[in-house]
Amino acid sequence: MKKFLFGLILGLLVPAVVGYCYFRFGYAPVATASAPMPFEKTAARMALKARIEKEAPNKDAPIPANELNLVQGANIYVVNCAFCHGLPGQKATMAAKGMFPLPPQLFNKEEMVTDDPVGETYWKVANGIRMTGMPGFGEMLTKDQVWQVSVLLKNADKLPPALQSALAPPAASPTTAAPEPATKKK
Repeated sequence: MKKFLFGLILGLLVPAVVGYCYFRFGYAPVATASAPMPFEKTAARMALKARIEKEAPNKDAPIPANELNLVQGANIYVVNCAFCHGLPGQKATMAAKGMFPLPPQLFNKEEMVTDDPVGETYWKVANGIRMTGMPGFGEMLTKDQVWQVSVLLKNADKLPPALQSALAPPAASPTTAAPEPATKKK
């Protein structure tokens, strides 16, 4: 019986010490360019999915997907979300490319959240997602504003042309234009 207890304690203690040392002595990947830790993506997705199902199961939007709410959602999106999640027809920003995990480009057909329940998108916008760079906007925006962005993203694949102009990238001005490359003087 003593051997069994010793083996049990050792079997629990060794993995705990190895895990502690993995993080304590800097072996864990923490740079955004590093490969993910074993099971990191799986564990994060599983935890996120379980939390959303618990707190926002198939929740419907309390506001209609009318032009006013979609335009307001577009304006909020451009100011608060486009920097990371992009605009229609635009490539990912340099900031987005430097993040881990890469933020989804929400107007890219492969990464749209139009199939997700609108309540799930609301939860993500309001609460943010830990260890992804996605902030929670629940303290910065009103509930209606969070719903407007969520409704916009739910309908991102069927926005009228007039609304798409509200999501167009701003025209480059002399103060925001990219600097010209320097040339060597002879």
